[in-house]
Amino acid sequence: MKRAILAKQPRKSSLAAETELVKPRFQGWLSTDEEEIERRRYRGAEEAMGIEPEEPGQPFFGAFLTHSESGGSYHVEIRSLTELRNSCDCPDFVVNRLGTCKHVEAVLHHLRRSGQDRFQQAAEQGGERTEIYVDRRDGRIHVAWPPGERPDAPVRRLLEPFFASDGVLLADPLTAAPALRRRIAAAPAEVQAAVRWSKHIAPWLEEQQRRAEPRQAREAFLQDVAQGKRSLDIVNVPLYSYQQQGMLHLAFTERALLADEMGLGKTVQAIAACELLRRQRGIERALVVSPASLKAEWEEQIAKFTPLPSLIIQGPRHERLKQYRQPAFFYLTNYEQILADGGDIQTMIAPDVIILDEAQRIKNWQTKTANAVKRLNSRYAFVLTGTPLENRIDEIYSIVQFLDPHVLGPLFRFNRDFYVLDERGKPVGYQNLDELHRRLRPIMLRRRKEEVEGQLPGRTVNTYFVAMDPEQSERYEEYNAHVARLMAQARRRPLLPEEFEKLQRWLACMRMLCDTPYILDQDCRVSPKLKELENILGEILEQDDAKIIIFSEWQRMLELVAESADRMKLGYAWHTGSVPQAQRRVEINRFKEDPECPLFLSTDSGSVGLNLQVANVVINLDLPWNPARLEQRIARAWRKHQTRTVQVINLVCEHSIEHRMMHMLDQKQTLADGVLDGVGDLDAMAMPSGRAAFVERIEGLMGRPAAPSKPAAAELPGDPLERLREETVARFSDRLDLLQVYGDGQGQATVLAVLDRVDAATGEVLTQAVNDSLGEPAARLEMMDRSTYDTIQRLIAAGVLSLNPQPSRVLCQSPGQAQQRGEERKRRLAQARERFAQAERHRRMAEVLTGGGFPVESVAPLRRAVEQALSALARALGEDGEDKVSLGFIETRLVSEGLAPPETVSLAAQLREDQTEISEDAARRLFESGCRLFEQGGEALDRMALGSSQTNTPDT
Repeated sequence: MKRAILAKQPRKSSLAAETELVKPRFQGWLSTDEEEIERRRYRGAEEAMGIEPEEPGQPFFGAFLTHSESGGSYHVEIRSLTELRNSCDCPDFVVNRLGTCKHVEAVLHHLRRSGQDRFQQAAEQGGERTEIYVDRRDGRIHVAWPPGERPDAPVRRLLEPFFASDGVLLADPLTAAPALRRRIAAAPAEVQAAVRWSKHIAPWLEEQQRRAEPRQAREAFLQDVAQGKRSLDIVNVPLYSYQQQGMLHLAFTERALLADEMGLGKTVQAIAACELLRRQRGIERALVVSPASLKAEWEEQIAKFTPLPSLIIQGPRHERLKQYRQPAFFYLTNYEQILADGGDIQTMIAPDVIILDEAQRIKNWQTKTANAVKRLNSRYAFVLTGTPLENRIDEIYSIVQFLDPHVLGPLFRFNRDFYVLDERGKPVGYQNLDELHRRLRPIMLRRRKEEVEGQLPGRTVNTYFVAMDPEQSERYEEYNAHVARLMAQARRRPLLPEEFEKLQRWLACMRMLCDTPYILDQDCRVSPKLKELENILGEILEQDDAKIIIFSEWQRMLELVAESADRMKLGYAWHTGSVPQAQRRVEINRFKEDPECPLFLSTDSGSVGLNLQVANVVINLDLPWNPARLEQRIARAWRKHQTRTVQVINLVCEHSIEHRMMHMLDQKQTLADGVLDGVGDLDAMAMPSGRAAFVERIEGLMGRPAAPSKPAAAELPGDPLERLREETVARFSDRLDLLQVYGDGQGQATVLAVLDRVDAATGEVLTQAVNDSLGEPAARLEMMDRSTYDTIQRLIAAGVLSLNPQPSRVLCQSPGQAQQRGEERKRRLAQARERFAQAERHRRMAEVLTGGGFPVESVAPLRRAVEQALSALARALGEDGEDKVSLGFIETRLVSEGLAPPETVSLAAQLREDQTEISEDAARRLFESGCRLFEQGGEALDRMALGSSQTNTPDT
C-alpha cells in the first residue's frame, strides 16, 4: 500500500482557498472550543506526519493511517470536509469532545494540498456512503445520510427505524448496535457496500460494556453473599465493615480512587480487593508502586493478610530485570523504578492490576514520574492516597487522569469548568466545585475518621507557643526586613523571577529560624523549642509505656534533638531520607519492639505509609505548608489498631511566620474538605489570586498590613536605596529604563541610570537625588542613554566586555529591561539543562558499573555526576555554579526550594570524603541516592523550563 509522507509545510499556502495559518496564541488558560480547534488545525498543518490511505478507492471520504514523528500511529476516518463529523482513535480525540484532533486536521490539510479544485468539489458533493459512527462530542452513535439521499432508498428504509429524526441511535447502544450490525450483514451486497460502519464503534462499545459490567458484577456478587454462596471474609484477618465496602469499591469499580483519611487501612483494602479479583476474575499479577520506604511495609501487610507471594524489586538494573521474570503475585516497586524500567515492567510483568500507593507522587501532571506511571497499562487500577488534594484542585486532575481521562476531560476543559479566569487567563477563583465533587463520586470513595470514630480511640491536640531567644529573634528580623523590602516592590509591580526566588529562599530561612539558627549556622545552637521539648518529654516519659514520634522538616533540628536525647539517656530511632532502606526497617522495628527506645525522630520521609500504632504521642517541632502533610504525620500513630488515645503536640514559634501559617492551613483544609467531601459552602469558596492577593497573603504571614504605595514625606523609607528609588521614579518614571546600584549602599557606591536621553538638566536632578538619599560623597552617579546601554549589553553577550563582579541591586527596571532579564534567565536555564545533561552521562556510566557488578568502581563517575548536577541546579538559580557547591547552599537553596531531595546534603558530603574503603552495599546506596537527585532535579528543571516551578512555598 502506497504511503505518502507529509513534510512540514510553510505557514503560507499557495492554494487560493488555503488561508494563512497563524499559530494560535492564548492568554494563560483562557481558550474557547473554537480556539482549541484552531490549535489542532495549526498543529496538523505544521507537524511532519505520514499519511497512508487505507481505502484507495475513497480518495477523500475514506480511512487513513497517520504516523507521527514520535512513532505513534492512529486511524482517521474522514466523512465530511466541512463539518466536525470525522473521527480518530488518538487519546486527545477520545476525550476532548471537540470533534477533531491534529491527526484529523493533518489528513484534511493533506487532502486540501493534493488539489484545491478537487477538494472543493468533493466538499460540495459530499460522500456517497451512509455513515454510521460515534460522535464523541455527545457520546452517541449517529447516522449521516449522503446528500440527496431519497427517503425511499433501500439503505434508508433499512436503517431509518433504528435512528431518531436527528440521526441519533434510539435504543441502548449495547443492544441496538449489534442488532443493527446484524441487519446490515443480512442485507443485499449493494446495500452493504453503501454503508460504512465506523471501525471506532467497536472499541467505544467495549468501553461502554466495561463501564456497565462492574455494576452488574457487584450486584451479582452481593446477591450471592446474601444467599450464603460467597463471603466477604476473604483475607486472614477479618475486615471492618467500612473496609469491606472499600474492597468492593476497588474491585468492582475496576479503576478507582480510595481516598480514606490516613490511618483507616487503605493498604489492606487494596490487598483484599486483589484477592477478590483473583477469585472472581482470575487475575494473576499485581504491581504495587509506592515510595521506596514503604515496600517492606507492603511485604509485611501482604504476608499478614494473604498467602499470596510477594517480591520486592530492588538492586541494580540487571538484577531488577531478572526479578521481573520471577513468579509472584504482588511485585513491589517504587516510583523511581517506574521512571527507569516502565517499559520493561509492562512487557515482562504485564500486570492485571496496578496499585499506586501514596499517589500524591503523580499529582503534578507535568513531571516525568507522573508521565511514566501513566504509560503503564492494566484493566484494573487502584489509587490510594489520603491526600489527593493538598494545595490546588488540578492536583486531583492528574490523579484522575491516570484512572479515567473521561471523568474530568482534557485539561483545557477542566481549567475552564472549575477555575474563574481573568482576561489574561490566570486563575482568580474557583467555580462549580459541587460539580467537581459530583464527577469524582463514581470513582472515589473517601471516609473520614470521625465516620468510624467508634472504632478508633480519641485524639487530643495541644499547641505550645514558644517565644524566640534574642539571638534567634535578631537573625529572624534580618530576613523579615529583606522580605518587607521585597513586598514593598510587589505592591507596585510584579516581582521579577529572581526576586521571587529570593522571596522563596528568605521565607524558608525564616521558617528554619523558627526552630533554631543551627539549621543555617552550625556555630549557633540556640533553640527555645528544644528546651520546651525536653520539659515535655520529661513529663510524658513518666508513663512507663510512652512511645513518642518527633517530626521536623529539618534534619539539623533533629540532630539537636538527638543530642538532647543522649543527655537524657533516652534511646531513639532515626528515620531521615539519608538512611538506607534496609536500615530504616531496622530503626522502625527497634522503635516498635525495644522498650528502651521511646523516641522515633523523623523528617517528613517518615510521614507517609508507616504503621507506628505503638506510639501514643506525636510531636511536631514545626508546621508544614499544607494540612495534608500535617495529618500524614499524625496518622502514623492515630490509625486503625491503635488502642490508646493519641496526644498531638505542636510547637509553634510565637509571633512568627509559623504562628501565622496556622490560618493558611485552615484555608487549605477547607478547600480539600469541599472538593473531596462535599462539605461547606462550595459556591462561596474563593481562590485568592493575582498580585494584590499574593501581597495580602505574604503580608498576612509576615504580620503586617499592606502599606500605601507611596509614603508621605514624613514616612519616607528608612532604607536609603528605597528613598533613592522612590525619588527617581517619581521624577523620571516615563523616561527611566534602569536604575541600578553597584556596591552595598555603604561607603562608596556607584549608581547607574539608563534613560531615553541624557542631558545636563537631568544630570543635575539625578545627582541631587543621589546625594539626598545616599549622602555626599557616599556615591557617584553614572548616566547613559538607551542606545549606549544596548550596545554595551551586546558587547557583554559577545564576550568582548565583562560585568563588574561587585554586588549590585536593581532599584527600578522598565518592562523592556525586565524582558531582557527574562531572556537572560532563559539562557541561564538552557546552560543549566546542558550541564545537567552532561552530568546524566556520568550517572549512566555509574549505572553501567553498578549494574555490571562493580558498585565500588561506580563511585568515581557518580561523584562527577553529582557535582555537575549540583552545579547545574545552582546555575538555574542564578549562581555561577562552576565551583563545588557548598553544603549550606545545597540545604538552604536546592533542598528547601524543591530542586533536590533532603538526602542530597548527606550524599554530597559522603562523596567528597575518601571512599577508597567503601563497601559494595554502601556504594549502591550512594548510587540510589544519586538517582533520586537526578530524578527530582531533572523534574525541577523541566518545570522551570515550562515556567511553572512548584516549590515548597505558600500556594500562590
